[in-house]
Amino acid sequence: MSSVKDFLKRKDIVITPQRYLIEALGAMAQGLFASLLIGTIIKTLGQQTGLEVLVDLGGYASAMSGPAMACAIGWALHCPPLVLFSLITVGYSANALGGAGGPLAVLIIAIVAAEMGKAVSKETKVDILVTPLVTIFVGVGLSMLIAAPIGAAASQVGTLIMWATEGVYYKHVRENERGRNLVCGILLETQQIP
Repeated sequence: MSSVKDFLKRKDIVITPQRYLIEALGAMAQGLFASLLIGTIIKTLGQQTGLEVLVDLGGYASAMSGPAMACAIGWALHCPPLVLFSLITVGYSANALGGAGGPLAVLIIAIVAAEMGKAVSKETKVDILVTPLVTIFVGVGLSMLIAAPIGAAASQVGTLIMWATEGVYYKHVRENERGRNLVCGILLETQQIP
């Protein structure tokens, strides 16, 4: 057991909620912002101003959300360069195959692929072949196996949340003669303002 701990420490593989749920997830959010969200803003600016070049630019940025998230996750996990660059392919496949739940699929799959890539990195004389092969095979293989189910599960949770909140919202609007929305209604009712 001691040798496994030593190996994980030497490879900087830290299996903790802090590493995966705080550091990796936080970095993933930055990757998402630097691609999909900023791309959407640029594309909308292009649509509003009629500048087709901005529409195209925003589309390109948005299309790279999976790779950007995976690379950000790899950066947070302190991946060596060959692992980090291989995560581009992993992020693309996980996001594409994950559908609406692509970001969740990217998070889970990129973490596993990154840690597997780190485990084999610099362990052989042909590292330039082994590290990307392991990272990509693990990541794309997992994407093919579990990205779609992860995406479907995430989508179902979203549907459940929408169903639950729509019922509350419409009930409140029907009961409220002024037709305030739910948030304003809650704020006004809790502050006792007529």
